[in-house]
Amino acid sequence: MTSEDHCIDYPATYDVVVVGGGNAALCAAIAARRAGASVIVLEAATKFYRGGNTRHTRNMRCAHDAATATLSGPYTEEEFWDDLLRVTEGQTNEQLARLMIRESKQMLDWIVEQGVRFQPSLGGTLSLGRTNSFFLGGGRAMLNALYLTAERLGVDVLYEAEVVALDVDEDRFRTAIIQRQDGRMRVRGKALVAAAGGFESNIDKLVEGWGEIARNFLVRGTPNNRGTVLDMLLGAGVDSIGDPTQCHAVAIDARAPKYDGGIITRLDCVVFGIVVNKHAKRFYDEGEDVWPKRYAIWGRLVAAQPDQIAYIIFDAKSSTLFMPSLYPAIQAASITELAGKLELDPDQLSATVAEFNAAVREGHFNPDILDDCHTENLTPPKSHWARRIETGPYYAYPVRPGITFTYLGVRVDHAARMMMKSGGPAANMYAAGEIMAGNVLGRGYAAGIGMTIGSVFGRIAGVGAATHAAQ
Repeated sequence: MTSEDHCIDYPATYDVVVVGGGNAALCAAIAARRAGASVIVLEAATKFYRGGNTRHTRNMRCAHDAATATLSGPYTEEEFWDDLLRVTEGQTNEQLARLMIRESKQMLDWIVEQGVRFQPSLGGTLSLGRTNSFFLGGGRAMLNALYLTAERLGVDVLYEAEVVALDVDEDRFRTAIIQRQDGRMRVRGKALVAAAGGFESNIDKLVEGWGEIARNFLVRGTPNNRGTVLDMLLGAGVDSIGDPTQCHAVAIDARAPKYDGGIITRLDCVVFGIVVNKHAKRFYDEGEDVWPKRYAIWGRLVAAQPDQIAYIIFDAKSSTLFMPSLYPAIQAASITELAGKLELDPDQLSATVAEFNAAVREGHFNPDILDDCHTENLTPPKSHWARRIETGPYYAYPVRPGITFTYLGVRVDHAARMMMKSGGPAANMYAAGEIMAGNVLGRGYAAGIGMTIGSVFGRIAGVGAATHAAQ
C-alpha cells in the first residue's frame, strides 16, 4: 500500500503550500499572501501547540544603524557579520549570511507591520539590549500575532495535518499527502515552502550521528520536529548541507522534561562559577567570552563528559546575578555537604574548589564586560569573572545537553530555492527556518539568530513561491 492509497483530494488547489507552523512558515505564508498568492499552512501540531520551537523563543537579532525605542544602540551589518563569523568559526556561506544580515535590517519594521510587538530588552547575563529585539509576551505572543495576521489576510491553516509524503517529479513539487484524524488527503500546490524544522526530537536519528550518548540528551523544543519532511526532500533529490552532529545545544537543567522544556530550563550562571563533571573535575574555561557569544558551546561540552552530566557550582555572592531556572538550585552549607547532595566525591570536589580559589586573581568584577578577574597557573583557566567560591551557602545546578535545533538540512540559494543534487535549483521548492539553517550556521550559535534565519528566509521564500505561482 502506498501513501496515495485511500487518499482523497483536498477541495482546493493553492498557489503556495507551506509545510510547518512556526515563525519561518508564518513569515513565508504572510509574504506569499501579500504578494497575491493563495496559501495554505500545514501544521502537524494541534492549535494549542502550534508553532514548533518558536513558542519558546523571546528575541531576534537584527542589524540596525541607530538606537530605537527598544534597542539601546546601533548594531551594524559588519559587527553582526563579525559575531557570526566568530561563533561559526568560519563555517558559513558568506553570500547567504550577508544576505540574511542585510535583509534583517528591514525585519524589525516588517515584523511590527504583521502585528508583532517588541519590548525593551531584558538585562542579565545575556546582555542583549543593543543587539536583540525582545517580543512583548515572548514567542507565543509573537506567534499569535502572526497567525492572526495570516488568517485576516486569507491564509488557510490546517492543524493536526502531518505531511507523510511529498510528490516531487524530478525538481518539481506537485502534491503533499497529509494525515489527519479522518484519513489522508492530497493537497495540490504550484509551489512549496518547507519550514518544518529539524530532527532534534528524533532521538534515534540523533544517535545515528552522535552515537548512544544522544539518548542522554534533552530536547528543549517541540517533540514534533522529527525530520520526516527533511528525509522526504533529501530522498527526492534535494541536496543536503551541514553535519548531523552540529546543532544549537546549550546546558539546561538536568531535571527538565525530555521534550518541550523551553527557555526556562536554560541556565545562565556558568560564567559566575565553575563547572565540574561527574568526577568533580573542571573541563573548560567558564569565562572564555561574553555569554551571548559562548553560551551555546556548553551543550556540546557537557555532551563530551562522562554520562553527559555536569554541575555548575557557585556561592552566595553570585546567586542573584542571573535569571534562575525553573528548578531551584541545590543548596548546602558547605562544599562537602553540596558534594553529598550531588553524589560527587566530596574530597575531589573540595580539592577542585580549593585549587580554583588559590588560582583566582580578583580585579574589578563586572558581569557585563570582559573584566580582569582571572586565574593564573590553572588548567583549564578561567579567563574572566573569576571569583573565589568561599561565601556560603553554596549552590549547584545539574546540567545536561539541551538540543534546540539541528543544522543538517537542505541546501538553498539566495532566493531560498532548494538546490538539487543534480546541481541546479528546484523549479518550485523553497525552504526557510531550521530546515535550511545549516546554510548559515555550520556550527555554533549566537542568541536570536535562529529567529533571524526564519524571518528573513521565510519572507524571501514566500515572495519567491508566490512569484513562481503567478508565472
